[in-house]
Amino acid sequence: MKTVLIATDKPFASNAIHKIGKVFRKAGYTLKLLEKYKSKQELLGAVKGADAMIVRSDIIDADVISAAKNLKIVVRAGAGYDNINLEAASQKGIVVMNTPGQNANAVAELAVGLAIYGIREFFSGKIGGELRGRTLGLHGFGFVARNVFRIARALGMKVIVYTRFSKDAAAAIGLKVVHSLEQLYEKSDVISIHVPAKGEHIKSVSYEVLKHLKDGSILVNTARKEVINEPDLVRVMEEKPGIKYISDVAPDCMDLFSEKFAGRFFFTPKKAGAQTEEANLNAGVAAAGQIVDFFEDGITTYKVN
Repeated sequence: MKTVLIATDKPFASNAIHKIGKVFRKAGYTLKLLEKYKSKQELLGAVKGADAMIVRSDIIDADVISAAKNLKIVVRAGAGYDNINLEAASQKGIVVMNTPGQNANAVAELAVGLAIYGIREFFSGKIGGELRGRTLGLHGFGFVARNVFRIARALGMKVIVYTRFSKDAAAAIGLKVVHSLEQLYEKSDVISIHVPAKGEHIKSVSYEVLKHLKDGSILVNTARKEVINEPDLVRVMEEKPGIKYISDVAPDCMDLFSEKFAGRFFFTPKKAGAQTEEANLNAGVAAAGQIVDFFEDGITTYKVN
């Protein structure tokens, strides 16, 4: 009998746990929960007997993988998987998967909501603006960006995109594809970032790109803080006092933002993109199904290592 551990510092919604449990009970698997744990030691102890594991933003490093003597598969319930040490997993023959697209609408709604919050001056009572008629630039064109496009178009925004790998898909649904990041940032009133924190994307939002922002534009980041070159962002915000930066993950230089940019930034207390009951349910049930498919039929469709 297979044992599956759900290890989540930010737990799934109760309805999601119920439906995940149904998937595993039907397969004859045992489900164990580790929720809101306070220390790494709790995680190291819980993972020892697990054959499979579902996590969210939890850090699965080499220590955790080493402690998991029976582990064959880890599924990140969500799109990003930079919280998992892929090299350590591969060395032990552990398959790592994600669940792309399952959280996409939740993150997209948050991105648009943050843009509205910023353009309305954080509901401070000051005169703000409206999104209708403004240009939204999509930095990347994955599942989340496609949902942002759908919502923004309904709000009456003009939408443009920069993507290296999905140009045909973007053009096919009526999006204008620009030729460079610099052009995207120059032409947009609102930028929404949707690229993974890996490879060429790390610190790719640098001064050479950011200097093209209009003074008064809004930069929304629901991706990862690692894609931003933070010193360069600070420099541009000093040079252009109308720029706002809004993200669902606080930068490392949070104290500097508080000191220099009052009224020009907002960061959610914890990464909030997937924090909806619907996203919990979609991603959690998808993760459970992928684990069962892996053990029963050897399916590795969403393997990332």
